[in-house]
Amino acid sequence: MNRKGWSMGVVLLLLGFVAWGAAAAVEPRGGGKVAELAVGAAGVEWLPAVAGYDRLVLTVSGPDGLSFSQEFKAGVDPALSLFDAAGQRLPDGGYTWELRVVPRVAAALAQRLKAAREAGDQAAETALRRQGGLAAEPLAQSGHFAIQGGALVQPDLAEPSPARGKRPASQRSMTNLSLRDQVIADDLIVQGSACIGLDCVNNESFGFDTIRLKENNTRIKFDDTSTGTGFPNHDWQLTANDSASGGANKFSIEDITAATVPFTITGSAPTNAIFVDSSGRVGFRTATPVLDLHVATSNTPAMRLEQNGSGGFTAQTWDIAGNEANFFVRDVTGGSRLPFRIRPGAPTSSIDINASGNVGIGTASPSTRLTLSDGVITIGGLSLGQRSGATDDLQVNALRNIIFGVDSNNDSTNASFSVSRNNDPNQVIFVAREDNLVGINLQTPSFPLHVGTDATNGNGAHLTAAGIWTDGSSRANKENIRALDSKDAFAALVGLEPVRYNGKNSPDGEEYLGFIAEDVPDLVAMNNRKGLSPMDIVAVLTKVVQEQEKTIHELAVRVNELETMRKTASLRP
Repeated sequence: MNRKGWSMGVVLLLLGFVAWGAAAAVEPRGGGKVAELAVGAAGVEWLPAVAGYDRLVLTVSGPDGLSFSQEFKAGVDPALSLFDAAGQRLPDGGYTWELRVVPRVAAALAQRLKAAREAGDQAAETALRRQGGLAAEPLAQSGHFAIQGGALVQPDLAEPSPARGKRPASQRSMTNLSLRDQVIADDLIVQGSACIGLDCVNNESFGFDTIRLKENNTRIKFDDTSTGTGFPNHDWQLTANDSASGGANKFSIEDITAATVPFTITGSAPTNAIFVDSSGRVGFRTATPVLDLHVATSNTPAMRLEQNGSGGFTAQTWDIAGNEANFFVRDVTGGSRLPFRIRPGAPTSSIDINASGNVGIGTASPSTRLTLSDGVITIGGLSLGQRSGATDDLQVNALRNIIFGVDSNNDSTNASFSVSRNNDPNQVIFVAREDNLVGINLQTPSFPLHVGTDATNGNGAHLTAAGIWTDGSSRANKENIRALDSKDAFAALVGLEPVRYNGKNSPDGEEYLGFIAEDVPDLVAMNNRKGLSPMDIVAVLTKVVQEQEKTIHELAVRVNELETMRKTASLRP
């Protein structure tokens, strides 16, 4: 039988349920039962005995670690089928159930409770719970049923017992017992063993027993008859096993006055299920606890933290566990995700939070809000860490092998922030150095702004310390060099149309003079006609001025010649 699938056999028996009083308050703990257990041929049903709730949560555990939990809205009776989803009967053995009441909480109160919880305001939370009539302890009921031979055991079967005052048959002819109660108004000292119960016999073999209770219902009750204000007066009882058929094999401590059972050990619990050693250390499944609380098991020791929703807050369950693969926190409610995991072998102070709230990764003494001692941090496909071979350098490696980094010396004497490609600091895209020099496509800039080294990356254009922009114009970076035709220059100059304009969205509205890239002659236009090169305009103006200067010179020569001819003519007789 597939144990994991057995809970799928739970069926909702939608019987006609009496109308619920919407405004009725949920009955507090100790004031009565949550439900009556009804055992039938095909399953178990719980008939609610309370009203005014939002839902009931049924949890059932059984043999071989079986466990099942299901919520039932008001108006639906909780039920459990004897058969699983595959039609197979549930295994024989004892089953324990708990039915917990989740109260109906108004949306406004739920929001205020949530806000108080998130703010850590315990006083406000307590006051809100009182205002909403939410009990300090949730209303719950637990019990047992059994399956034997594939059938549910009827809980109302009575176990035969000898009548009070009658001896077992084997003893009737041996001892003439008195049927009257005996009152001893003095200390009673028995220098031997004592057997109490209807099934005790003459010549009882006690073994090492000092006191033995022997009959089909064994109980020891502590009946406190204290009276008066301030005296404790709860009655308690040690109970061995349920008295009803199908009940639990168990040992319990019961608070008779409060009608609660605060402590129970079920039958067949393993040795050392709970063990307290001489120093007060508690072991779960171990007789040799090493620390104050020690849990030992063969597979993934764990602890469950379950907020069950009965207090007015949203239900949420967490598991804290560990095994050979990891220590983890499991969000059971959120689909059993593992939001927090630590792998075996993690070094000391892998994560370390100091008294001021600083977080260290790989260091026990973080000096900032987040301190990484060494190594690399990866965010998505981006890694942040030290540059190889330079412990004082910081670099960020992207998926495309581009490095963003703070280089302690930029292979020189000045610290810098740099962006380079292909994991090569010599292929710098951008660098800003401590000496106030900035390079673009240049690792070692010589000016406040220095661009590139050749025609492929900026030609060495730069801004001087005096604020003068200097274009890169070396012959070494040029080809197809030829003279500018004067006719083309004149045509381009004539075609230029200077304009006055303001930049769009300019905050100061300042006016400028210039040209429209889309309207200039082809000779000075850029391919995309979105920008202009000032040097192109300067070249055109230079060529035109040169041609005009040549013309002016020629005209001056001609004027001088004419002036000489005029003077010579005036001297003739």
